[in-house]
Amino acid sequence: MTDGPLPFAPGTGESFGARGSFCGVPVRRAADARPGEVVILGAPFDWGASHRPGARFGPKAIREADYLEPDGSRPHLTARVDPLRDLPVVDAGDIAIVPGSVERSLAAIEEAVATVAAAGAVPLVLGGDHSITYANATGVARHLGFGEVALVHFDAHADTGEDQWGQLYGHGTPMRRLIESGAVPGHRFVQIGLRGYWPPPATVAWMRAQRMRSYFMADIVDRGLDAVVDEAVGYALEGGARGVFVSVDIDVVDPGMAPGTGTPEPGGLTSRQLLDTVRRLGRDLEVVGADVVEVAPHYDQPMDITAALANRVVLELTTGMTLRRQPASTASTSSP
Repeated sequence: MTDGPLPFAPGTGESFGARGSFCGVPVRRAADARPGEVVILGAPFDWGASHRPGARFGPKAIREADYLEPDGSRPHLTARVDPLRDLPVVDAGDIAIVPGSVERSLAAIEEAVATVAAAGAVPLVLGGDHSITYANATGVARHLGFGEVALVHFDAHADTGEDQWGQLYGHGTPMRRLIESGAVPGHRFVQIGLRGYWPPPATVAWMRAQRMRSYFMADIVDRGLDAVVDEAVGYALEGGARGVFVSVDIDVVDPGMAPGTGTPEPGGLTSRQLLDTVRRLGRDLEVVGADVVEVAPHYDQPMDITAALANRVVLELTTGMTLRRQPASTASTSSP
């Protein structure tokens, strides 16, 4: 562990790289990750964006969207745990992406995540556009085994496109690439919050053929979020997966509450629903990796409410993970 500023890797770019750790947690290089830790990594990458760019600034914004002292401590009022200290959580800084090169950047992200996972730690990646989930989940699968990881995916969009204007890698294609590679098979995918007008019927048919379980906002309205999450948790646990990767695209939340994103889609979850749900997943599932993506802070001004929400997604997910690791007798009954 080192004191002082984050150890920047060459190539991240000072103009959009983060300069402080998440909430002031200790800094540790990815190569020095320890078993049981949650290791935060930044992936300042948005060369896969199809509409509005800017998510390369997401990791910096998420780290800085906090009004408390950067003391590495955030005791949860109702859960009565301090996830940053109890897990513990450390920050390995931003991954050295290669501006303009999608393939080389994704390879660098995958390698960093795989390094953390191989140490027995849990990588938690701050994005960046959703292209990075292909690299993130693949990096975890390299450690636990291809086909052994389930993925719970919060998003307005399915991200299962066959290609993106002829390119295999973009923020509309990562889930298809994961299925095609075998890293995460279709029957281990759960998607929550889909809505809008994409993908087209042929892609939806492909998703069904892969046995993906997709819950649209219409399902949540009709059945209630709790019932959908009950079913999603059960499906994620089916078949003996060794762990679950949680991917949160911030556009799953209604843009009235999360405007700072590249592809806003009206009619989504509330911020409260998302925070409660990720905390529950951290508690009920064996989370082996996670990412929070598509925060584009330039569209978030002047309130920074999207970055603040993403910051709290990290805190709520790690709070749930802390509760899971504690003996039942010490967990607070106040936490949902």
